[in-house]
Amino acid sequence: MSVLIVGSVALDYLETPFGKMDQALGGSATFCSIAASYLTENIRMVGIVGEDFPQAHVDYFASRHIDTLGLERVEGGKTFSWGGRYHEDMNTRDTLYTVLGVFEHFHPVIPDEWKKSEFVLLGNIHPSLQLEVLDQVEEPKLVVCDTMNLWIDISLKELKQVLKRVNVLVLNDEEARMLTGERNIFNAGKKMLRMGPSVIVIKKGEHGAVLLSKDTTFIAPAFPLGGFKDPTGAGDTFAGGFIGWLERTNDVSVANMRKAVVYGSVLASFCVEEFSIEGIRELSEEQIAERFGIFRTLSTF
Repeated sequence: MSVLIVGSVALDYLETPFGKMDQALGGSATFCSIAASYLTENIRMVGIVGEDFPQAHVDYFASRHIDTLGLERVEGGKTFSWGGRYHEDMNTRDTLYTVLGVFEHFHPVIPDEWKKSEFVLLGNIHPSLQLEVLDQVEEPKLVVCDTMNLWIDISLKELKQVLKRVNVLVLNDEEARMLTGERNIFNAGKKMLRMGPSVIVIKKGEHGAVLLSKDTTFIAPAFPLGGFKDPTGAGDTFAGGFIGWLERTNDVSVANMRKAVVYGSVLASFCVEEFSIEGIRELSEEQIAERFGIFRTLSTF
């Protein structure tokens, strides 16, 4: 089995009330792949970078058992870069700049030997690119899709086409309300289930996550963090942990997705404790298991 992950790879500038970091490794494919790699060793990354992308980052991916055969490097081009400044509440941010670089002309090409990947994660990229991936893969067992408010705003038609072809939709509570027009997230979930996916996962940041299906409602708490430095990539990390657990167990039942939500939450809780990928760069099985146990305690009575 394997997990095919398609998304962006970036070099970002991050600024929060706790510091700043330039040339920070980022992008949806980056966070998703690293998170998934803690639960399975069969990660296939598809993305694009410029000639300025450090080889050290590619070597790090390899050390995490992330296959970069699908990571295209464009000579003479610049890697996608985003700059953001977070406010005191860490929930709002200002975009300082966006440089698309080689990502502007990115069209994902799935290597022939990867087209039969059983688990597919469509990272947070334009819905038209997600459709290009779906047109190339052959009968995957599970397709998980992440999205964001920008695509809901400017590419709703394409996004709805994507939703008809995926099994699980992952988004945050603001995006769920924006997509459906419903203020109540449970009503929003019911409406999104009618759009195509059989499972909806709504991330609520510091308030945890909600999983909804036709017959199931599952609410996972958030980890009680003492330190919080940078929320960038937390949602992507959640999605990577979620699909990583499902591939590891080869079980796509809704019951097993409850555990997948918790593993996604565990890894995301590590992510926000440091800048960029530093919170998830080197984790041990013991660290993950310990925090999983705390989540279990928090949600048992």
